[in-house]
Amino acid sequence: MALGYVGVLTVRVEMPWVASLKEKRALVRPVVERLKVRYPLTVARLDGLDAHDWEVIGVATISNDYAWVEETLRMAADYIAREGPYRVTDEHTEITPLGADDDED
Repeated sequence: MALGYVGVLTVRVEMPWVASLKEKRALVRPVVERLKVRYPLTVARLDGLDAHDWEVIGVATISNDYAWVEETLRMAADYIAREGPYRVTDEHTEITPLGADDDED
């Protein structure tokens, strides 16, 4: 049985109409900051920081309850999709068990 679960969500957002890094940051950063406040998550802008028209947002959480991790990441993905003036083009969720002991009787 696992001691807990680490959940990671990555979301790629695209905004082909954006012409500058400053404009992109103004669209993405507020969503990332509000997500941190609203949910018990660690959130980071992971990739595309030098691109003006796309970015990858990463989200992570940990708990002893698999269903809670899954639901929290789903709520985060839904929040990202509805809150920003961009298009979500890719989303990936991975939940990994921690401390699983196969030798338990």
